[in-house]
Amino acid sequence: MPIDIPRLGLGTYSDDDREQWTDNVRTALDVGYRMIDTAQVYENETYVGEGLRQSGVDREDVFLATKTVHHDVPPSAEEVPEAIDGCLDRLGVDAVDLLYVHWPSGIYEPEAVLPAFDEAYEQGKTRHVGLSNFTPELIDEAMAVLDAPLFAHQAEMHPLLPQEDLVAHAQEHDYWFVAYSPLAQGEVFEEPVIQEVAEKHDASPAQVSLAWLLDKDNVAAIPKASSREHMAANLAARDLELDREDVERIDAIDREHRCIDAGHGPWNW
Repeated sequence: MPIDIPRLGLGTYSDDDREQWTDNVRTALDVGYRMIDTAQVYENETYVGEGLRQSGVDREDVFLATKTVHHDVPPSAEEVPEAIDGCLDRLGVDAVDLLYVHWPSGIYEPEAVLPAFDEAYEQGKTRHVGLSNFTPELIDEAMAVLDAPLFAHQAEMHPLLPQEDLVAHAQEHDYWFVAYSPLAQGEVFEEPVIQEVAEKHDASPAQVSLAWLLDKDNVAAIPKASSREHMAANLAARDLELDREDVERIDAIDREHRCIDAGHGPWNW
């Protein structure tokens, strides 16, 4: 396994009401979360950083991740260093624990963009470098350019989109696969197999889906939640141990449902 991170963190994407993330982050840290994930394009880094400061949890005890280079943000590769500094400024921190390339599209070209991430790593502005929404082939290409070790790749993953190739690549090269939308925006709640396994374990479909992810080597997950009740329930999935039969039944679900299917996603090229 790669260097350890919290296996379950808080995702913070929302289309509106971005100010809520100050309270949400503070609540999540109070509940026991120790990994918070945001991004430049979410337009909530300021509120996430304020929630961290208000929480009373020491900064060094929180694994903080953000992303830049999202399709057309920033508008040119030359502005990536400035964009990275902007993330830190909005979060109100000297460094993040993980800095991702958000998408391998738009302004993204490995030789133009990745040196700025190497520089941020060398300068201590990020402790780790990651990629997001890449394919195995694009990850290989990026790894060949990066001087910094690849720490994580983040992409959508849940029982309805198992991402076997990406998980296998992470395991082979010993970096983390971080699953976003791990509950398929609620779609997993309606899946009969998930419901049956949940009933068997006296758990919720959400907990079963998260436990299925955490059962896999090198996989972490960042479910979004905005209420203390849901945050606590999701975090409890760390204690749910599925049987091999349960895992195999979920593995065998024959669906390919993608929640985040942007036209600039490399799977659509």
